[in-house]
Amino acid sequence: MSTDRRAKIRAFIEENFLFREDTDAIADGESLLEAGLIDSTGILELVAFLESEFAISIADEDIVPDNLDSIAAIDGYVARRQGSSLAA
Repeated sequence: MSTDRRAKIRAFIEENFLFREDTDAIADGESLLEAGLIDSTGILELVAFLESEFAISIADEDIVPDNLDSIAAIDGYVARRQGSSLAA
């Protein structure tokens, strides 16, 4: 599931924030903020996508770089949120 989830996250970021040809140049661990790919408005778009695509709820206090600054971090965060909703 992680590979499929990560592919969906990558596709969303590439379609909505990447305005260059070299999409393969974005490593899973690369900071989206430092690369200039996403800003505060983009974070809100990303949160809306994650909530609708993966049926999770993201609390305001979870909207931090540790959770949303790279494809790998986003994937891990979504996995944790999905796991906690299964346990509830």
